[in-house]
Parts: sequence; structure tokens; C-alpha cells
Amino acid sequence: MIERLNIRGMIEDREESLSPHAVKSRLSRSRLRYEEPDPIRTAFQRDRDRIIHSKAFRRLKHKTQVFIAPQGDHYVTRLTHTLEVSQIARTISRALNLNEDLTEAIALGHDLGHTPFGHIGEEVLDELYHEGFRHNEQSLRVVDLLENDGKGLNLNWEVRDGIVNHSKSTARVLEDWGEVGSLEGEVCRIADMVAYINHDIDDAIRAGIISGDDLPESAVRILGNARRVRINTMVGDIIEQSWPVRDAGVENPSITMGSRVTEASNILRDFLTERVYNLIAAWQETAKAREIIRLLYRYFNDNEDKLPPEYSVYSDEVECRVVDYIAGMTDQYATRLAEGLAK
Repeated sequence: MIERLNIRGMIEDREESLSPHAVKSRLSRSRLRYEEPDPIRTAFQRDRDRIIHSKAFRRLKHKTQVFIAPQGDHYVTRLTHTLEVSQIARTISRALNLNEDLTEAIALGHDLGHTPFGHIGEEVLDELYHEGFRHNEQSLRVVDLLENDGKGLNLNWEVRDGIVNHSKSTARVLEDWGEVGSLEGEVCRIADMVAYINHDIDDAIRAGIISGDDLPESAVRILGNARRVRINTMVGDIIEQSWPVRDAGVENPSITMGSRVTEASNILRDFLTERVYNLIAAWQETAKAREIIRLLYRYFNDNEDKLPPEYSVYSDEVECRVVDYIAGMTDQYATRLAEGLAK
């Protein structure tokens, strides 16, 4: 019955009313390996579902966003960050008449390759591994290879492109962000910034590092002094400034922000770096996290036979297999494993 109805075809027909600059699922640049289309879901809906059902996605609930081993239940984790990015990105995409399914798939998959202990773990692996380490590239490696017993998730090109190109490094908002192959990917990249600036402020207040009164007045005056107000201001400005993406007559449109909101966002970002991120980098918990990653890296490079056997199919290089293993760990697992090795 479902085969005859061709529900996927109906959804694809509706996509023809999207912005002329949106990616239509039937025009995707395809998967790494051909698969027969699904009778119900479009290509991007199918990718979204594969990401949600992956083991790497489940592990995000026990991975640090910013605060390592916080004493409280309401701090943001890598999973809740991912869900917030998805919500913000979908709101923007829907308003701009872009492909919401593609946007959601990219957003849900963008941090699958993140290490335990957040960016601290990423920094240490980048220092130790001779080829360097970047979580966006590891996220692509997860969906291309590490999931599904070495078969990967076989996602479509546009989702993979959005995942690997979401990272903004340490660049300020909209400065030297590089290129993404779709407007939906651009939406996810800017939504990532909106999410982390605002939830990191809330977490820092929750931890007692700052108070709401500490936020720079010049930024508060433009964005607001409450998370919901700031997010609404940023998202509204992104939609307004990016409105030309709905117009067929506009060549090479982009997802952007106005100069006032961009500058205010950068002021908050710089404030977080100085007052929060730099402080956390000096904490005892952070030093312990660094040592855990270093201990595990040394141990498994010296004892490759202790690696789970399935990692042997992922690379011929021991060091690469060690990086894959460590990067996939949750904070809790990495801590327990290191404590066991130290006994």
C-alpha cells in the first residue's frame, strides 16, 4: 500500500515550493553508496533518522559542552546543545523557506565526533596526534566509517558537507568562517553560535562565575539581558538580514546578521572567552581531564592489543585507531577507564 502511495514523492513535490536556493531532496548529490529510495521518507529525512538512532548520538548525553563534571542537573551537555542548535536552525530555515529536513539532519550530526571533556579533549588530541584533530572532521569520519560496524551511515553529500564545514574555529562571528555547500549548512553554522553563546552565559551564571549584571552593557542594550530575549533578537535579525534567500532573482545569497547584532554577539563571545573559558582552562577539573586524555593516548599506543578489536578495521595506523577510540568515549567512560589503568 505504502509503495503505491509514494509518500516520499508527495513530500518531494511539496519541496518544489521551497526557496529556489533551497536544496531539494530529489536533487541531492547522492550518497557515498547507492541505495534504493525509501517509500516514505525523503533522502534527508532518512539521514536525520540514521543520525538520531546512531550510537554516537546517544553518547552525546554524557559528553561535556563547557563545564566538566558540574554539580547540577541543568548544565548543558553536548546532546542538549545539539538539540538547541537543531531547534534554532529549524526556526530560521522554516522562516526562510529552506529545506528544514536537511537543516535538521546537519544540526543533529554536527558534533557526533566531539571528544570527551569538550574542547579541552579536542585540544589535547590535537596536540598529541601527528595529523592533528578537529571535531568537525571526526564527525564526518563517524558518519562515513565508524558507525554501523565500519559501514558508516552512508549519508547524502549535503548532510556530510554541512557537518564537516560547520566549525568556525576561533574566528569571530561571521569572520573567516569559510564556505559551506548549502544555505541550510550556513544556517546550522550560525545557529551553533547563537546556541552556545546563550547557553554558556546561563551555565556560567549557574556556576557562580558571573552574574547577569556582569554582561557588557553595550551588548545587552542591543540583544537583551535574558536568554530568550537574546535568542529572539539574534534569530529575528538573521531572518531579516537573510531574507533575500527566498528570492529567485538574488544571486549567491547568504545567511548573515546585521552589523549591530554581529558586533554585540562578538562582544558577548569575547566576554565569555575572557571571563569564563579562560578561567575554566585553569581549573583543577580541567587539568585532570587533560591528564586523562594523555594517559589513555599513551596507554593504547603502547598496548594496541587492548583496543577493542572492531577498531582494527577502521585504520591501518595504530595512532589513528587510538584517536577514534578516545574521541568516541563519554566523559564518564574515559574517567573510569583511566582510573582503572592508574591502579
